[in-house]
Amino acid sequence: MARLVILLSVVLFSVYQTEQAYFLEKSYIDMINEVATTWTAGVNFDPSIPEDHFIKMLGSKGVESAKQASAHEFKTNDVAYNNHFGYIPRTFDARKKWRHCKTIGEVRDQGHCGSCWAFGTSSAFADRLCVATDGDFNQLLSAEEITFCCHTCGFGCHGGYPIKAWKYFSTHGLVTGGNYKSGEGCEPYRVPPCPRDDQGKNTCAGKPIEKNHRCTRMCYGDQDLDYNDDHRFTRDYYYLTYGSIQKDVMNYGPIEASFDVYDDFPSYKSGVYAKTENASYLGGHAVKLIGWGVEEGTPYWLMVNSWNAQWGDNGLFKIRRGTNECGIDNSTTAGVPVTN
Repeated sequence: MARLVILLSVVLFSVYQTEQAYFLEKSYIDMINEVATTWTAGVNFDPSIPEDHFIKMLGSKGVESAKQASAHEFKTNDVAYNNHFGYIPRTFDARKKWRHCKTIGEVRDQGHCGSCWAFGTSSAFADRLCVATDGDFNQLLSAEEITFCCHTCGFGCHGGYPIKAWKYFSTHGLVTGGNYKSGEGCEPYRVPPCPRDDQGKNTCAGKPIEKNHRCTRMCYGDQDLDYNDDHRFTRDYYYLTYGSIQKDVMNYGPIEASFDVYDDFPSYKSGVYAKTENASYLGGHAVKLIGWGVEEGTPYWLMVNSWNAQWGDNGLFKIRRGTNECGIDNSTTAGVPVTN
């Protein structure tokens, strides 16, 4: 009997070990830092998070859908691109260009839900509305609505297609909506955030992945708002070519960007991320692209993530630009807001 108990304990411990996200362990982070040359890794997540729970936060189908898109779906030119006589600055930060748009630098928390595709698109759309209205519109749009009401976009907390979110904005529009329990806007996000506590433990640890919510077509946040009158629209939706990304951002504001996530990326802390040689693929992720620059000779895109401000460089990161790092140069989407 004692031997059976010992054997069972060994089996259970082995199962427990295989469930944990090995790539969040300090030993793995140390190994990353031995080989990474342009960036530094550090602890961002509680290493006790099960690997499958982490992977389920990677919900963007953007890289694969961009590969399958036809040429006419990519925007290569716009009369607005001539505004700057084709000049592209060496560095650009949308937070500095449009300082009055408070949403541009806001780092959000998608919680225990693979809704990054909804955050990347709805956040960029809100920024673009602020830019287009010269600050008259200056609030968040509802990640809740796009995650759970766009049934053609994908699978809610189980992932979605950014380009289909932009298409939804052009046909159905999107209401306002702030962060969890903020009461701001028509439909605030209803998935709890996942910050680390004072002991470094993830507050969502041990909890199941969020189940998809029922689509709610009413204002439950700011109840003085009328759901039917609160929608904002885009006039179009498109992919961007590498050559049109910077021109589009300079004229209209931040965009959504998707990329392949490998097991070294979750531990990014600073520098310009580039996949290390032996990193393993985990899934697809969507973020917001707000600028670019060059750091110690390495060109980068400047990104806002949706894993809260405890992650990375206060919620932001840089990723190598111009080499299609993890598919990012070829997998960006956007749309131009309707302002009248």
